[in-house]
Amino acid sequence: MRVFAACAAAAVCAACGASDAPPPTAGSPEPSSRPSAINLADVARVRGDLPAGYEIADLVGRAAPLAFWGFGPQWVADPPQCGALSDPPVDGATIRGWSGSGPGGIVYVVAASFGGQERSDPGNVSGTVVDPAVLGECGTSTLTAGHTSGTVTTVEAPAIDAATTLGLRTETTTVVEGGTETHSHADTFTAYFEGYTAYVTVVTDPGSSGPVLDADFAAALLVKTVAALRG
Repeated sequence: MRVFAACAAAAVCAACGASDAPPPTAGSPEPSSRPSAINLADVARVRGDLPAGYEIADLVGRAAPLAFWGFGPQWVADPPQCGALSDPPVDGATIRGWSGSGPGGIVYVVAASFGGQERSDPGNVSGTVVDPAVLGECGTSTLTAGHTSGTVTTVEAPAIDAATTLGLRTETTTVVEGGTETHSHADTFTAYFEGYTAYVTVVTDPGSSGPVLDADFAAALLVKTVAALRG
């Protein structure tokens, strides 16, 4: 397991300090026998890993992790570069994925080619892996958009051969009419590999009375997703 620090912070909130996050660590060398072509449509192959009773649907609207967390397009991160970890730079035209909803939460699974310009955030993570400098600046902070704010912190990410992975845990609060607050929790794991990005987000209700899908489920599903994409 490797720990990757990531955060997104609102300009109206306190800025986060430098973190102790280690630089991203690549997986083991890619085997020469691995296929050179990846079919992004194969992201659908892991639908069967959801628990029974979940309703599967196509992705609708923005497909960035922070959108799944409940943040609108006019979000603000402080420091700005931290937002790039919550909104991976992918080619929007290549995005494939699905969602599944059930008693344990909502699951989002996405795969796309890396490095497109379909981003709403001025921060940038260059290259095909997470920038160590960005990780060093983004340990724990907050993100805001309209009436929604949240804290994003680092979690351990699963090790995947020949891939760079990172994990984010998000606690979100939205103030609705009358001042009532609603809360949600999200676990997101992202893998950068062979010119592609895949990420899994599980959003749950902290007040749920029943069992919810946890971070271990999300991490395991990312590993299965990358394996399915590689064939």
